[in-house]
Parts: sequence; structure tokens; C-alpha cells
Amino acid sequence: MFKHILVPTDGSPLSSDTVKRAIAFAKEASAKITFFYAKPDYPIALYGEGALIDPTTPDQFAEMADKQAKEILAACAASAEEAGVASDGISETSDIPWEAIIKAATSSGSDLIFMASHGRRGLSGFVLGSETQRVLTHSKIPVLVYR
Repeated sequence: MFKHILVPTDGSPLSSDTVKRAIAFAKEASAKITFFYAKPDYPIALYGEGALIDPTTPDQFAEMADKQAKEILAACAASAEEAGVASDGISETSDIPWEAIIKAATSSGSDLIFMASHGRRGLSGFVLGSETQRVLTHSKIPVLVYR
């Protein structure tokens, strides 16, 4: 049924568990996986009284984000290869991860987004929001939420 699955990851323990389950799901479905990592954009510092000055330049920040993305995506690819599942990895700089996830799923030709949910409920879920909830709300591609 599903032949190309997008799996967003951030390297967290919850995300790593989801990657493992997505690989098992892809193996059962004989599907390919594209792992996706949304790199954070350089934080714009506010100057003035009480502002913290970050000595990291935008170029240094981008280099660190690229390195982190490569490490996370390489770990995912190694797990997929070990299971015999075809995969690739992409990353994009974005401060709006849910939009980047949907864009990546569309541009990669994925027919399913397989992602984790942090399971926040009540006020914290309302205040903090959820990237998964936003993807569910806005995606035209089916989304499978793993908890």
C-alpha cells in the first residue's frame, strides 16, 4: 500500500524509537524510507539591556547544524541498512518544522508520513502545540502517528 515513507527525526529518544518502528513498518510493506531532519535557523539575538551575546556566528551555527543533521541522518540510514530497508536522508533549515516536514514529504514523493507524538495533553499541549498535530491538520499526505 505505502511505498515511500517520510520519517521526521530530531535525534531524541522518542524519535529514535519511532525510527526503529518505522523501519520495521517499511520492511513489512517493502517500502523505501526518507529520513528528514529540520535544522534550526540561526537565532536572532535581541540586543539591549539584559541581552545575552552569543559568540557563535551564523556560519558557525549553520556548520554545527549541518554536522548534527548528518550525524542523526547517518544513524537512521545505518539502522535501515541493517534491516535491509532502502533509505535516504534529507535536511532543511526551518524554524517551522511542521511546514518543512510537509514540504519534504511532497518533494520526495512520499505517500505516508510516519512520525512520533510527544503525547502532551491538556494545557501544556494547548500552549506548546505539537508539530505532529500541525502536520495532521495541514498535510494532504496520510500521517501515521506512533506513540
